Amino acid sequence: MRIFLLILLLPVTQLFSQELNCKVTVNFEGLQVNNRELLVDFGNIIESYVNNTQFTGEAWDGQKIDCNLTVFFTNASSETEYTAQVVLVSTRPVYKSTRQSPMLTISDPNWSFRFEKNQSLYANQATFDPLTSFLDFYANIIIGFDWETWAELGGNQYFKKAFDILNLSVGSAYKNGWEQSSASYSKWGLCNDLLNDKYRAFREAFFVYHYGVDEYQVRKKDAQDKIASLVSVLEDMQKKTGINSVLIKQFFDTKNGEIVDLLRDYPDPTIFQRLKKIDPPHAAKYDETLR
Repeated sequence: MRIFLLILLLPVTQLFSQELNCKVTVNFEGLQVNNRELLVDFGNIIESYVNNTQFTGEAWDGQKIDCNLTVFFTNASSETEYTAQVVLVSTRPVYKSTRQSPMLTISDPNWSFRFEKNQSLYANQATFDPLTSFLDFYANIIIGFDWETWAELGGNQYFKKAFDILNLSVGSAYKNGWEQSSASYSKWGLCNDLLNDKYRAFREAFFVYHYGVDEYQVRKKDAQDKIASLVSVLEDMQKKTGINSVLIKQFFDTKNGEIVDLLRDYPDPTIFQRLKKIDPPHAAKYDETLR
């Protein structure tokens, strides 16, 4: 009983630690001076919200996930109404290495929201708010991708949370950027791909790939085979159903440099020719290894 009472009296932050270690950078160059002054505390408020909100509702025993959020303000229609573009990057540590493995590199061109100077932010993933829901959405995506590397399909519950947040935007005056879109990147497209069984084989291979990333310092040949197996999975998917998707584009935008670094001396010299066929946008990167 005494232990139970002690648990009840402990601060929430001791029971449920936060999951993210986020650095927020803000660029105001697209705004007039008066709006810049009203947003002087914006970066600190966003950073505090992301780093102090407990998104999973579960105990988080592992290392916090490192991420960076860069906000480029593009317009202010009033003293409280803003639009911005956002670049999101997240990483995770590699086993027995000082290297960080890139997990996400996303450029989202559409964020519109209302913000007042010194505004307080409150977490509520059951209600759509154009400011906090955007942050909640990407927090769940970051956590989900991290879990995908530790357990096969481990990010499912977080991707579903992100999709629930996306659905809350229906009918909102701030729905731009949340709607279904054929653009090369959209929140809807990313979530839809993650939860679409068509890409299950890729997600399973994504887990094996990161097993290889962690194994690289210990058993390099086995690790490279695991990393290269993802190429075979994508080749097979391309033949059967195609891989023109937000998810696969996001993967290669994030991972092309890491793939080159880890497979540079892979025994099969055709690996980079195969990569060029399934990832044409980064062909120049793969060509560097063929010279």
